[in-house]
Amino acid sequence: MKNPFTPGQKNLVRRYLIWAYKTTRESFERIERKTTQLAVDEYILKYLSDKKFKIPHEFRTYVADKHKDELMLKYSGADKKKLNPQYVYLKNRLEAIEGAITYFLGGKELKRIARLFEEEFTRRIMEARDH
Repeated sequence: MKNPFTPGQKNLVRRYLIWAYKTTRESFERIERKTTQLAVDEYILKYLSDKKFKIPHEFRTYVADKHKDELMLKYSGADKKKLNPQYVYLKNRLEAIEGAITYFLGGKELKRIARLFEEEFTRRIMEARDH
């Protein structure tokens, strides 16, 4: 399939694809973060337990609540056998957007957009003052 856009339209396409990538990846990662953060938190909990450190009840509750959130957002039911349709949709949509970026703008541009996304979210974390 031939790219149907003129050079003048390419900037509009690029901006739309960046917006679509950003919003979809944010939504997908909002769910995916629960799984990755939970793995880290469980490691910390185990480490502290193994070292016989006192673990505040609030931290144990925080980890348990995150586990419940993960089950609710990522899976259909508590058995972790069937993925939530919204999660599957977001995962597939992100893959399709990445394919569209590669098709319309090239693989280098996909890497650049992904890098910009990571840099922006890392910057937000580093500048956050709420913790």
